[in-house]
Amino acid sequence: MTLTVTPIYAGLLGLFYVGLSLWVIRVRVQQKIASGDKGNPVMHNAMRTHANFAEYVPLSLLLIALGELQGMPAIGTHVLGAGLVLARVMHGVGMGRMPHTPALRGGGALLTFVILLVAALANLGHALF
Repeated sequence: MTLTVTPIYAGLLGLFYVGLSLWVIRVRVQQKIASGDKGNPVMHNAMRTHANFAEYVPLSLLLIALGELQGMPAIGTHVLGAGLVLARVMHGVGMGRMPHTPALRGGGALLTFVILLVAALANLGHALF
């Protein structure tokens, strides 16, 4: 079996990650900070927003891809993939603003956890039963 659905969402998330990366670079230039955050809250916020994406998206995509490879219906893969894109955009926008937008940040984080949980349980269920 090949992956046909997950790559769509991996590509979209990859584009968003490039956007986050460029935003961090722009903040670095604006704040005149070449590395680290130098205690600057604006730089720290940009770095953490970017890092949070890098912390959650790879495992989420891996679980979705494994589910697809195990025969998860395309609609389930689309729901998880689209949910992950929505979750990470919500979180990125909500956390990227200063002050943060709690509804977007928290909603994005919660949706990310739901996607992770559902994908993990689907993989376990398929593998064990």
